[in-house]
Amino acid sequence: MPLLETPFAQLDLIRQPEQPNEPLQAFDAADEYLLNYLAEQQPTVQTRVLVLNDSFGALAASLVGKTQVTSSGDSFLAFQGLEKNLLRNSHAFDAVPKVPANQPFTGPFDRVLIRVPKTLALLEEQLIRLQGQLAPGAQVVAAAMIKHLPRAAGDLLERYIGPVHASLAVKKARLLIATAEARVAAVSPYPTRYQLDTPAIELLNHANVFCREGLDIGTRAFLPHLPMNLGAARVADLGCGNGVLAIASALQNPDAQYTLVDESFMAVQSAAENWRTALGDRDVIVRAGDGLAEQESQSLDVVLCNPPFHQQQVVGDFLAWRMFQQAREALVVGGALYIVGNRHLGYHSKLARLFRGVEQVAATPKFVILKARK
Repeated sequence: MPLLETPFAQLDLIRQPEQPNEPLQAFDAADEYLLNYLAEQQPTVQTRVLVLNDSFGALAASLVGKTQVTSSGDSFLAFQGLEKNLLRNSHAFDAVPKVPANQPFTGPFDRVLIRVPKTLALLEEQLIRLQGQLAPGAQVVAAAMIKHLPRAAGDLLERYIGPVHASLAVKKARLLIATAEARVAAVSPYPTRYQLDTPAIELLNHANVFCREGLDIGTRAFLPHLPMNLGAARVADLGCGNGVLAIASALQNPDAQYTLVDESFMAVQSAAENWRTALGDRDVIVRAGDGLAEQESQSLDVVLCNPPFHQQQVVGDFLAWRMFQQAREALVVGGALYIVGNRHLGYHSKLARLFRGVEQVAATPKFVILKARK
């Protein structure tokens, strides 16, 4: 893999989760452009820099020892990538303070470097949270590959930060440079809420939650076919999002024990709040993590999963495949993984390579619900 070379550092970087023969590198031209631009501003070791949505630590790791850098984002895997890449490049794993996206920043910051996220609601929430956290004369610089840079990103910077100008394109990347000026304090439109009829619950969704305006059609297809009569089973909702699968299952299975895990901090916060609203003080484990990587082997009876088919802008089934492997490891012999997936993804044949029995529980014209038994 090529090294990231900028005026700040030369770094050897890896992506998360790690894959053998990884086809993709852990940085791109937008990271290089951001760092080269910042270098032209001649920051010092006293310059306070906030990095937002650093994919795997390329930005923050480059600035260790060169500025006072803090990293914030909504991805557990991104933070894990930052820690591993710091170690990989001879820094302490905790050399960069990390602030999950559902926690407040502590400024003032002189420079803010942003990788424009796929979900613009996350960008909007982050910009609103920057209010009162910028030093006089601060700049907020957002970067993306041009094919992933919507016009609305510049509009949000203009609305919440100040005047914006766009850079020239370099290696198909572009910067949006905003100079901070006084703005009327904004009230965040997040979290959003929507109501379900079956089960009759209200779901709260923080800014970066998948399908935060309404139930996604895959989950809608899955809900009527959740396993019943689970008794005191140990159940995990893998990639829980706002927690709807676990909550619906828990309402039907009052003695079952639940663990909800997602790599999004905002999803986990949403799931925890929704669980409390629907189920009060019933015991539950809700955590941000790399799927079931930290789950003890053979400690679960049932896993529920609506797997993702992309990581940031990268589409593929490698995350789903990894989740299936994690589920198999965490399940007891005889335990079962229940998933919903688009028909065309061919999950049945993939699961058959890992599990001793795979059956179709139900199907719609677009989705299949599968049960895989260990």
